[in-house]
Amino acid sequence: MSLQPDDQFLEDQQSLPLSQASQLLTSFTQFLTICIHNILYYRSIYPTETFLTSRAYNLPVHQSRHPKVCSWIRDAVDAVKAQLILGVVERIAVVIYDGQARVMERWMFDVASFPAWKGFTEAKNIRMDEEDELDEEILGNIENAMEGKVNWADVDEQLRATVRKLAYAAEKLKQLPNGCTFTIAVELRDEGEAPIGHPQPWIPTQSNLQTKSKNRETAGQDVGGAKTTTLRAVEAGPLFFECWVEEGEAKEQHSSNTSRE
Repeated sequence: MSLQPDDQFLEDQQSLPLSQASQLLTSFTQFLTICIHNILYYRSIYPTETFLTSRAYNLPVHQSRHPKVCSWIRDAVDAVKAQLILGVVERIAVVIYDGQARVMERWMFDVASFPAWKGFTEAKNIRMDEEDELDEEILGNIENAMEGKVNWADVDEQLRATVRKLAYAAEKLKQLPNGCTFTIAVELRDEGEAPIGHPQPWIPTQSNLQTKSKNRETAGQDVGGAKTTTLRAVEAGPLFFECWVEEGEAKEQHSSNTSRE
């Protein structure tokens, strides 16, 4: 299917030079890694003494010291990055379960509006027919326009504010039961293909966490949670995503039972 002129214009507006796309994607995956470690710390998934305190975005942040935990998170974020590059991810979730595999919380990152990572290449790589040549002045204008798409100071400030808001929200949430665990999940676009391969880093989620799609009329019962708290919408040039936390019905029941004891 060919693009109409308006659609082509919008696609170009979301595209980036490869150098900037790569740097922006790296910035986001580093941010995601920091958020995961902070969630594990503030939600007491592992003992506090197994974390060290460092700094990122000029803020104190927490990182697990356990080599296997760090390795698992690094591999998981790399797997997420591979799907982001393909442009098939709609949302990323850090899902926390209790000891009975019931959903307690889902920390959500909506990346459906991410820029196209496969966008513009450098202007010198643009293919042109002989009848449609661009002069050097136009090429220079294209390069200058692309270079101005990302304000890196703004990106860092937006990510800094989000890490701070996430930490604040995580501290204020009700305590989780002992023995909780976590995983990383991605919700794919309808047109996205399931990441199947060998070795297989991804497995399908349970039906209670399957989102609504063209092949599924209703979302799973734990999608959306019993309570949702907005964290922040990040908007810095071409980078736009939203964050929130969903608290599951099982957590609400646990909190009610605990308060009655």
